[in-house]
Order: sequence, then structure tokens, then C-alpha cells
Amino acid sequence: MLLHLSTWTEVEIYLQQSQGIILPIGSTEQHGPTGLIGTDAICAEAISRGVGEETQAMVAPTINVGMALHHTAFPGTISLRPSTLILVVKDYLTCLVKAGFTKFYFINGHGGNIATLKAAFSETYAHLEDLQIPNSAKVQCQVANWFMCGSVYKLAKELYGNQEGSHATPSEVAVTQYVYPEAIKQGYLSPEVASGHRIYGAVNFRESYPDGRMGSNPALATPEHGKQFYDLSVEELSKGYLDFVKAE
Repeated sequence: MLLHLSTWTEVEIYLQQSQGIILPIGSTEQHGPTGLIGTDAICAEAISRGVGEETQAMVAPTINVGMALHHTAFPGTISLRPSTLILVVKDYLTCLVKAGFTKFYFINGHGGNIATLKAAFSETYAHLEDLQIPNSAKVQCQVANWFMCGSVYKLAKELYGNQEGSHATPSEVAVTQYVYPEAIKQGYLSPEVASGHRIYGAVNFRESYPDGRMGSNPALATPEHGKQFYDLSVEELSKGYLDFVKAE
């Protein structure tokens, strides 16, 4: 059940049965010469919708722009500052808590969001308590990173070994190819790819990783692989969501 394709009366009826909601969050950032700039948001949105269908859960609109400041030396990247993303999450959740939601399951597609999301949760808990909103003490948030699912990690290692890398990975590119087969890109990928450098600012990142990849070979990706990653993550995260909403 997609929030933006529902009416307020349908949401009101849903809340009588469940106070849980799934929030897809990703990023709008470079993913190497062949990866879509929207990769992280595309993966999070598609998988969230799959989990929503599997669990009959409400799915909120995708937060497409995340914390990707270190990618901004590459054209097309859009980023929020951590402080801005915290405010965005806090405002999203405050509105939804006022409506009656108390369990927030963020399906995340971007590693750079994790630290900021956890900080946003702490800010939100305190903010809701200060406002004395009913049920604020019951509010719980959880981050579920689809790319860190055990079954996804295992399959990526089986298919790609060390060529999975850590950014612009064949696994995430494969999911976008499955979701948007008409948008599969071709481009030159050097057989030598940078890896192992520390990440600092945007200029430093591009100097260390000239084509945007981090140890990855996305040329190995196929839409068929993407379907496998999609199915595995939906299965694992559906269980995770149900366990989360049932827990006290």
C-alpha cells in the first residue's frame, strides 16, 4: 500500500490495523561510468515496494536525496548536509507520528546515510518528547540496509568475488538493470580500479577514485542477477519488518 497513492481515509483505516510504515531512503549520486545516478534510491524504492506487498505494509514516498557530499565532485550528484537530512527525517516522522504511526522501518540503499539516520532518530525521539505528542514514547525507528542482508552479501560474493567492491557495485547495478532494463548503460571501465583509500572531502574522493568506482566491476551485472538480489532482499527484509513491528 503506497502512501502517495492512498487517500487519507484509507490511511486512517490502515492505522486501525497497524502503526508500522516502511520508508525507502537512498541517494542521488554518481555510480561510476555505467551506474545510474539514482541507483541507491531506485534499489531502496523497488525493494521497499516488494516488502510492502509481501507484508501488507504502508510504504512512504522515497527520500531520493541523502548524504553524499563526498560524491559532489562528480556532475549530477545532489546531496543534503547531515544537519539538513536530520531535519528532513525529523519533520517526516513528526507528521507521521501525529497521524498515529509509531514503527518506522527505513529500507536504506546508501551507506553514507547510516550515521546521519541514527543521529536523526535520536533527535526525533527527543523532539517528540519535548512536544509531548501522544504515543511519542512508543515511537521506534530502525535502519535496514538491503545491501547488507546476509543472503545478498553471500550471493554477491558467489557471483563477483572481490570484484563486488564497495561502491558502484555489480549487485546494486544489477538491481537497477532488473528494475529499469530500458536504462542499462554501456561505457568504458578500466580493468584497473582504485580501492582501499580513505574517504575525506569531495575533491579528495575524485582524486582517489577517478571514475567513481571503489574496487568494483559493474560490467559483471545482469538483470537476471538483479532479480535474484531483489527476491533475496525482499524475503529477508519482510521478515525483518514483521519482527520489528511485532516487538515491544
